[in-house]
Amino acid sequence: MATQGNVGAGAEAELPEYAGHYQLESRLGSGGMGVVHLARSASGMKLAVKIVHAQFARDPEFRGRFRQEVAAARRVSGAFTAPAVDADPDAELPWMATQFIPGPTLSDHVKQSGPLATEQVRRLMAGLAEALRDIHRVGVVHRDLKPSNVLLAEDGPKVIDFGISRPKDSELRTETGKLIGTPPFMAPEQFRRPRDVGPAADVFALGSVIVHAATGCGPFDSDSPYVVAYQVVHDEPDLTGVPESIAPLVRRCLTKEPEDRPTPAELVRELRSASASLDTQPFIPAQRTYDGTEPEPRAKPAERAAVPGRGRRVLLVTGALGAVAAGVVASAHWLNGGGPSPKSTTPRITAAAFDAWRATPVTEGTGVSRCAYGAGELLCSRSETAFALDPADGEVRWRRHITKARWSRPPVLSGGLVQLVTDEGRHVEAVDPASGATRWQQDLPAHSGLKYAGGTLLLVRPDGTITGVDSASGDTKWQVRTNHAAAQLAFLPGSPLAYATSTSADGNSTRVTALDPATGAMRWDARLRGALKPVGAHDGDLFFLRTDPVYGATTAVVRYAPRSRTSREVRLPARREGAEATVHGSVVYLLDAGGALDALDTDAGKRIWHLETSVSRGSAPIADDRHVYFGAGDGRLLAVDARTGRIAGQTPPHPAARPGGVVAALPTPIRTATHLYATTPDGTVFAVDARDPSAW
Repeated sequence: MATQGNVGAGAEAELPEYAGHYQLESRLGSGGMGVVHLARSASGMKLAVKIVHAQFARDPEFRGRFRQEVAAARRVSGAFTAPAVDADPDAELPWMATQFIPGPTLSDHVKQSGPLATEQVRRLMAGLAEALRDIHRVGVVHRDLKPSNVLLAEDGPKVIDFGISRPKDSELRTETGKLIGTPPFMAPEQFRRPRDVGPAADVFALGSVIVHAATGCGPFDSDSPYVVAYQVVHDEPDLTGVPESIAPLVRRCLTKEPEDRPTPAELVRELRSASASLDTQPFIPAQRTYDGTEPEPRAKPAERAAVPGRGRRVLLVTGALGAVAAGVVASAHWLNGGGPSPKSTTPRITAAAFDAWRATPVTEGTGVSRCAYGAGELLCSRSETAFALDPADGEVRWRRHITKARWSRPPVLSGGLVQLVTDEGRHVEAVDPASGATRWQQDLPAHSGLKYAGGTLLLVRPDGTITGVDSASGDTKWQVRTNHAAAQLAFLPGSPLAYATSTSADGNSTRVTALDPATGAMRWDARLRGALKPVGAHDGDLFFLRTDPVYGATTAVVRYAPRSRTSREVRLPARREGAEATVHGSVVYLLDAGGALDALDTDAGKRIWHLETSVSRGSAPIADDRHVYFGAGDGRLLAVDARTGRIAGQTPPHPAARPGGVVAALPTPIRTATHLYATTPDGTVFAVDARDPSAW
């Protein structure tokens, strides 16, 4: 399986290139055992492809679990599940492809927009009951139904992720004493006798999911999973805020004994009349918007407002400087297909001493524009077109078709030329940054990953061989053989060296080799503790994110000093899923998939501030002395004060022009001395004054 390298400013971290014959375009998220990518088939059909973490690929027990997941997904087929399309559980990195379902998860929607309306809750319950009916009919028990495993598609809810599901006739059994699931959505029997969990456990989870959808909280609530487990087994559920019309049915789902719960078929029958009136309405719930009947929300620090009548249960409803409110309005605009015409170039934002601009130079194709800055140009690509913009006003300097560009990567300036890697990573075309004229092009030799480092294109093969290609001419400069298996390549801001990394099969250590990209000479080699992902460098030191070898979430930041061969670690108070990070000085800024932004000072050895931004799956952040910047899926660019952790400014939303358009991964903003450049879901590129976020 080839590996997709980071080949331009703002490109994603190392990603596999293919799963079978499916091209992987971007990362959607990560889970306990794997990473999910947005992919396309040869015909252009969108797919969600789950690829297991490398450290688990050699574990026979894990492969057995993954085969079970594939078998469960293939058995299940219905209007309320995401059908499996293809899979290879015996690949070097096992993978499975399912139909891509655009739409937010229930978890993300509730977090950003609050509980669903009564009719939407009723329809959600009916849809999930139908999904469980279909799942149970083929002898599968899901065992992990929760808000993050429910997608809110336009035509109804979809149940996803059968990672811990179990066919009734499976020979693979839960280990004695090992609990698998998510405590707030587990049934009592999953704690008391996990080996005997049956379909009724999914019905209990359905009840908990419906309470969460209706109130923003679960029926059992505590910061401690141990307390939640006790409540699930012994306490009565709190249904305050659940619509009266369905509360009795929800309470039946949450009874302690499995045999006392209704079956999914019974739920479908009882809810049929309630959901029939909604059949002609799009399912994606309406987002909350300001309607003018109350005073417009004012800027204030993030706060929590209690859900009426629920006492100890709280729901995040506002954010610093109105970030959450703006995101809610933007989400409604996005999901309803709003936004300016893609041909509009009228500036919408102004700042002192700089005329902000906004332009969409390429209206054909889909997806965001991905840009890099170099040679005095803003160098971008979108779909099958490369173009250069004047950084001062956004005017097009040149525009050209990209050869073999069914899937192209972000451009990067290397060797004085704009490097365009296309044809599924097998072709490179180097063009003049001033004119766009081709200087050289060639097909790339077989490789499993690539990275640009200075004036060199680095290609790595599965056996650890790394080849250096001159970016200015396309000539091979050097080739070295390392002892890395399935090496990943990194070229970090703040360091002149390139780094090859590989994690041990058990996830307990990571080998790091530093190379001179100009000559291939090895500068140093070290084996560090834990599964590490390099994110930056400063003053000769390297910075890594440490990830949980089982769940894949970030647990700490590690700073390694090659000169003294010493490490220091700053642990996070909680795991961060899907985290992206940037390094500025001794501080690491980390943004997770749910919008939590942390600042960790590696000199002081502690976290210095934390902010809940409400931005779901934002871009990787960047930072300077004053601010941290990142993009949101609705087209906003946000700035956070680097000293205090408070929102300093944000641009208006500019979502995808295509109804239902969803961007799976956003490019990182670009910072110059005075300007900040970013892109929006409809392909628009815009610029603002980086010196004054409050004027955005």
